[in-house]
Amino acid sequence: MTSDSDKRLPSDFADANVISIGVGELAVAALPNYLMTPALGSCVGVALYDSLLQQGGLAHIMLPSPTDCARAERLERFATVAVPALAQAMTEIGSARRRLVAKIAGGAAMFQADAALATIGDRNVAEVRKQLRLLRIPIVAEDVGNGHARTVELHLDTGLFIVRSYLYGVKRL
Repeated sequence: MTSDSDKRLPSDFADANVISIGVGELAVAALPNYLMTPALGSCVGVALYDSLLQQGGLAHIMLPSPTDCARAERLERFATVAVPALAQAMTEIGSARRRLVAKIAGGAAMFQADAALATIGDRNVAEVRKQLRLLRIPIVAEDVGNGHARTVELHLDTGLFIVRSYLYGVKRL
């Protein structure tokens, strides 16, 4: 897990308040920061938000579970680990689970030429949904599937989830 001060983008990036989450990472933060993860292809970005405290968390999930990978290291890259860990991290910074809402993006079909990987995006989305359902955290917005990559941002002042893609521009969820 990454704290809000550990994952800054390089100093030449225009906004010092952005916390960048890499593949298989998660982070929680409060204002004035906001969270961002780039290059969600078949991966899924899971955002949790607490509107009362204006804080949130973001995970960049790569695979459904450790059984989908020969090497089960960096466990936060798996939905079965990352989603519960993100919810726990939110409670550790003061959010009550009953106030959390989720927004998700990604899960694209990026590997259609490889039959073994063709459904990984759909499987990632299904496992994220399952984990959120088990935690009783409602999904209030999503932009999943299709065949394009996305970059997402979670703005902690409003809970706005911005989804950017080259093909479809900017969506505000």
